[in-house]
Amino acid sequence: QVQLVESGGGLVQAGGSLRLSCEASGRTFTNYAMGWFRQAPGLEREFVASVNWSGNLKNYADPVKGRFTISRDIAKNTQYLQMNDLKPEDTAVYYCVVGHTYVRTQPTEYPYWGQGTQVTVSS
Repeated sequence: QVQLVESGGGLVQAGGSLRLSCEASGRTFTNYAMGWFRQAPGLEREFVASVNWSGNLKNYADPVKGRFTISRDIAKNTQYLQMNDLKPEDTAVYYCVVGHTYVRTQPTEYPYWGQGTQVTVSS
């Protein structure tokens, strides 16, 4: 059974930083892309970032470019999202995802999802 477990969410002041982690278990995702989506109250889930299977190709949503960095450790089946200069509009539940290609940005194109971790940024 595939499991994606996120950690690292929490409450932070604007301008602060958080690092999210996501560990995958149940199978090896060596040839899969990994990524993050987020969903704020009353809004649809939106793409945040993704990384290809080897970790050298990355894709970011415009609102987080220059502030967020995605990375992965293939040996640990784990990915990370380093979030710097956080803003109140970054407040959302962040979901870890696994898919077939890192260039996809629609939720339906990622078959595996974690339960989510709350990130709250206060002003």
